[in-house]
Amino acid sequence: MNAKSFSGLSLILATVVACNNNTQKMSDHIIAPADSIKLLSYPKSEKGNVTDDYFGTKVADPYRWLENDTSDATKAWVSAQNKVTQDYLAQIPYRDAMKKRLTELWNYEKFSAPFKEGAYTYFYKNDGLQNQAVLYRQKGDGGAEVFLDPNKFSEDGTTFLADIEFSKDGNLAAYQLSEGGSDWRTVLVIKTADKSLTADTLKDVKFSGLAWKGNEGFYYSSYDKPTEGSQLSGLTQYHKLYYHRLGTPQTEDQLIFGGNQTKRRYIGAHVTEDQRYLVVTAANATTGNELYIKDLSQPNSAIIKVVGGFDTEQDVLTSKGSKLYIFTNYQAPNYRLVEVDAKNPAQANWKNVIAEIENVMTASTAGGKIFASYLKDATSYVVQYDLDGKKEREIALPGIGTASGFSGKAQDKDLYFTFTSYVYPPTVFKYDIASGQSEIYKKSGVKFDPTKYESKQVFYASKDGTKIPMIITYKKGIELNGKNPTLLYGYGGFNISLTPSFSTSNILLLEQGGVFAVANLRGGGEYGDKWHNAGIKLNKQNVFDDFIAAAEFLVKDKYTSKDYLAIAGGSNGGLLVGACMTQRPDLFKVAFPAVGVLDMLRYNKFTAGAGWAYDYGTAEDSKEMFEYLYKYSPYSALKEGTSYPATMVTTADHDDRVVPAHSFKFAARLQEYHKGNAPVLIRIDTNAGHGAGKSTTKVIEEQADKWAFMFQNMGLSYDTGR
Repeated sequence: MNAKSFSGLSLILATVVACNNNTQKMSDHIIAPADSIKLLSYPKSEKGNVTDDYFGTKVADPYRWLENDTSDATKAWVSAQNKVTQDYLAQIPYRDAMKKRLTELWNYEKFSAPFKEGAYTYFYKNDGLQNQAVLYRQKGDGGAEVFLDPNKFSEDGTTFLADIEFSKDGNLAAYQLSEGGSDWRTVLVIKTADKSLTADTLKDVKFSGLAWKGNEGFYYSSYDKPTEGSQLSGLTQYHKLYYHRLGTPQTEDQLIFGGNQTKRRYIGAHVTEDQRYLVVTAANATTGNELYIKDLSQPNSAIIKVVGGFDTEQDVLTSKGSKLYIFTNYQAPNYRLVEVDAKNPAQANWKNVIAEIENVMTASTAGGKIFASYLKDATSYVVQYDLDGKKEREIALPGIGTASGFSGKAQDKDLYFTFTSYVYPPTVFKYDIASGQSEIYKKSGVKFDPTKYESKQVFYASKDGTKIPMIITYKKGIELNGKNPTLLYGYGGFNISLTPSFSTSNILLLEQGGVFAVANLRGGGEYGDKWHNAGIKLNKQNVFDDFIAAAEFLVKDKYTSKDYLAIAGGSNGGLLVGACMTQRPDLFKVAFPAVGVLDMLRYNKFTAGAGWAYDYGTAEDSKEMFEYLYKYSPYSALKEGTSYPATMVTTADHDDRVVPAHSFKFAARLQEYHKGNAPVLIRIDTNAGHGAGKSTTKVIEEQADKWAFMFQNMGLSYDTGR
């Protein structure tokens, strides 16, 4: 958890529903247990004549017109699709009961781990059903006061506090606002003493941190805004790092790095805690980066390249005098921490502080110590070291799960971390750095009894024999009879690790005797670079094979059967679901591809999509790469006259990361080609984006709709007494 950008209401892409044992079979998949649901008449999706030529292969793209998300024709299509979807969902008799139960479950206080800035301790809190978490602060043992309330930023709660960064003395803070879920943000500056805003307002900031230089100003990154009418879909190619001096207009901000001078798609920056060094990372893809430093203690000093090229990843974790501590996977696929003098920082001079081991590591600092967080089979353990790399202790955790946090200021005597698992609601602990003792600081108030449930990790064989870990969660004592409604969730990409985390939404499934399973697929980061690279480009099919094998394992061991199995995933996970449902439509009853990358031939044409090429490759790279993408791309892989699972595609009109055109085109072709009575719908949220910062109201509505859809299409009844 990033304490400064906490959201207790983050988007839950894995959707679950529940049943009781007295299931009712559906007649032609349309009859609800308590009422009749009408057959769907899908809106007409006009077909164009667009054809592309890839290395001599003609590829038709009849729904290209849906890429223009601001046209009147697209808006009319969206409205018509949403009407069909909502009309269908409104007929499900237990939809309202599910929404009511979800609202009850969600209505409890949620806290972030606190963090210290200046004379205050800050923390986020949501009273229960507030659309956005509120940022509070308190001084010493005094009472807490509201510092920023994002619920007042907009009437419908769709503007959220995306990030906040404080100056070193804590007297100033710059914070980012996102409207409607967009990645384009506004930056405001506040004086912490009286909470008054300065005149400094920055517009059109995207994919940026905020790095203070004293109290004079801060560094931030952005792109040139696309032309009018394409703000949410236009290609954003070249990032720029700027310095904003307080009291000056944004038009006078100084370009520090990037743009046409140094063309990089992603540029980040931070200032070391001692304020001596500006650290710049520059990348053209989501994997691999250059590293630069600038000595801020020397007037007009140059930006010095530490690492060139994009073959490895590295960043400066902290500094001490002229010594830099660099976290890297250079000559260490599972990562290590090295030190080097800033006066001669070349890789040849790097010396290990914490060497690479067999488990993947991340690192943070607090109280003059280094905290190395390791993943062992996708679960956490944490080791405390001194700055010389001497091991002091392994930190005692309350169980097997995910521990996050372990960061703070150099002078801090204690820190706060959060622990969670699939059956352990997020709990904040206070940790004494000197003694190593922990105590519960804030316990979750969610109405859930962990003693009634269990999580079990299994290892199953994928198609090529590779062992894949999966954690399966369920109520103790359930009967493995093949009839348990099961939600299988996955991601498998971009070196991202799926580690155990608690979901309030999953309670609905678990309390009804359902099963929630998460597979740690190749393409993720659970076992380092080798695991990641085994699921990219021409190895991408491994990811789909891993997910299909997970489903087959759950069926073989009678956790469920194909009549009670749903799959879900978002973003790259939406691609996963789309690919698997087109390759094995017989294996799944329900599919939820969320905000998915579904047209693999054109993903790189929109927003920052070109930066995903390290994982995917592009159709322009080579004939071999084109043919590989064309074969599995969900939009291209749909086959006419095929019976697909009951599907609800979900996206949002302000998603400017994975543009909604992916979902629009996929849904249009799916409705055209699908044979059978199972509904294939698209749910298009309005005034929402890729997921971050979605209001509580919208989250509850979306989850109720998804659960009702899955529930209905498995022919299950809902026991409101559980």
